[in-house]
Amino acid sequence: MTRRPRGLYVSPRDFVRFADPVEQIVTRQKSLDWYYVAPFWLPNPDPVLKKQGQSIAIYRDLLSDAHVGGCVRRRKASVKSMGWQVLRGESPARVHKAIVSMLNDLDMPRLINEALDAALFGYQPFEIIWRPGGGMAAPLDVVGKPPEWFMFNADNELRFRSRANPFAGDALPPDKFLLARQRPTYQNPYGFPDLSLVFWPTVFKRAGLKFWARFVEKYGTPWLIGKHPRGMAPAEVEELLDQLEAMVDDAVAAIPNDSSLDIVEAAGKGASADLYREFILMCRSEVTIALLGQNQNMERDSTHASALAGQAVTEDIRDDDATMVAQVVNELIRLVCRLNWGDVPAPRWELYAKEQIDNTRATRDKTLKDAGLQFTRHYWIRTYNLADEDVVPEGGAQAAGTEEGAAFAEVDPAVFPAQAALEDALDALDRSGQLQDQAKQLLAPVIAAARKAKDETELLGALAEAYPAMQPDALVDTLTRLLFAANLAGRLEAGGEAEGG
Repeated sequence: MTRRPRGLYVSPRDFVRFADPVEQIVTRQKSLDWYYVAPFWLPNPDPVLKKQGQSIAIYRDLLSDAHVGGCVRRRKASVKSMGWQVLRGESPARVHKAIVSMLNDLDMPRLINEALDAALFGYQPFEIIWRPGGGMAAPLDVVGKPPEWFMFNADNELRFRSRANPFAGDALPPDKFLLARQRPTYQNPYGFPDLSLVFWPTVFKRAGLKFWARFVEKYGTPWLIGKHPRGMAPAEVEELLDQLEAMVDDAVAAIPNDSSLDIVEAAGKGASADLYREFILMCRSEVTIALLGQNQNMERDSTHASALAGQAVTEDIRDDDATMVAQVVNELIRLVCRLNWGDVPAPRWELYAKEQIDNTRATRDKTLKDAGLQFTRHYWIRTYNLADEDVVPEGGAQAAGTEEGAAFAEVDPAVFPAQAALEDALDALDRSGQLQDQAKQLLAPVIAAARKAKDETELLGALAEAYPAMQPDALVDTLTRLLFAANLAGRLEAGGEAEGG
C-alpha cells in the first residue's frame, strides 16, 4: 500500500507538503555554527577542554588535590549514606521480589559510587555483564568504564572510541550499556562536569602554593650577610659564600678573622605573606562552593543561620545526585523487566534520607499496630534493618516456628505457571479495590449503628436491626469464586504432573 503524501493544495497546481511529525527539522548538521573534527564525531563542548586541547582525562589529576578530593568524598558520602528501597507500584509481586533479589546480588555501594562520577565528569558509561546460562536474564555485574573511552556522534549516540576506529567510534550493542549523565542537553550530550568549575581555581592555588613556598624560603629565615675586606681574591669570596650557605643548614661556619658576619631579619613582609594566604583561601573557597554549594566552613564571619542555609543548599545537590543515580538503576530495572516479562509495569528504585523515612514509617507502623494490624517478623527485619535474632515474635519459639512454616518461597513461573497466574490475578484484584469496596459496604451499617448508640444495650439493638440490611452476598460470591478457581487450578496442575510422571 502506497502512503499518500501529507500536505495541502494551496492552488490547483501548487501542493505544499507537511513535515513528517517524527523527523527533526532543526538538526546539528543543518546548523551554521556546528563544527566537527572528523565525520560523525561530536567534540566535547566543555570550554576548559576546548581551551586546553585535552580530553576529559585531565580532570582526573584534580582528584589528587587534597581539598578537591576531600570535597568529592564529602559529596559522595552524603548520597552513599542514604538508604534505598524498591517500590512495587503496579508491578506483580513476583516481579518485585525478583528485582529486589537481583539488586541484592549486585555490589550496589560500588555502583552508586561510580554513578556519582557522572557529576564530576559529566557522564559515566556502564557495561552490563549478563549472567550466562538459561533462566532469568539478570546482570552478573554492572561495571563503570572510563568516560574518556567514549564519544558521541552527530546524532547524540554514545560510541566506543576503539583502537581500530578512534574517530568515528564503534556502535554499541543494544541492552549492553547504561549511561549516567548530569544535565545533558541536545547541544551538549556529554553532560556538565562539575570538575570544570574547579579546574582554574585548583591550578591557580597550586601556583600560589609554589610561589608562597619560595617566599617562605626567601624571607622566612634570617639573611646571613658576610663582609670581607676590599680586594679579597674571588676564590676566597666564593669560599666565604659556601661557608654562609652551609651555615643555613648547620648554623656553624668558619670564616677568616678579617671578615665579619651580620644576621638580618626580614621585616615588613607580613603583608606580603597575607596576600598569598588570602589568595589560596579564595581558591579553596571557590572549589568548596562549586562542589558542595556552600563554603560556610571557610567563612570567618559565618553565623548559625548562614550555616543552616548553606547546609540546605548542600542537601539540594545531594538530592540531585541521588536522582541521577536512581535514573541509572531504574533503567537497568526496566531493561531486566522487558527481557524477562515483556511489557509489565516495572518496580521503581529510589534513595531516601534514612532518618526522615524511618521516622515516618515508625509513626505509621505504630499507628497501624495500635489499630490491631499485625506485621510479620520479616517485615520488621527488612524495614528497620534488624538482625534475625533480634526479633522474637509473640509466643516465643513456637510462634516463630509456625511463622517459618507458613512462609513460602517465591513461586517460579516456569515451574508452577498456574500458581503464578493465580498470584497475578490476586494482585490485579487487590489493586482494583473490588474486595475493599465490598468490605466497606458490608461494614457500613455496623459503623453507622455504633456511632448512633449511647450504651451497650442500644448498640446491640441497633446491630440487630442493621444485620437484615447488610448485603454480604457480593463479598461471599467473590471469595467463593476465588477459592473454586484455586482448587480447580491445583487439581488440574496435580493431574498434569501425575500424567507426566
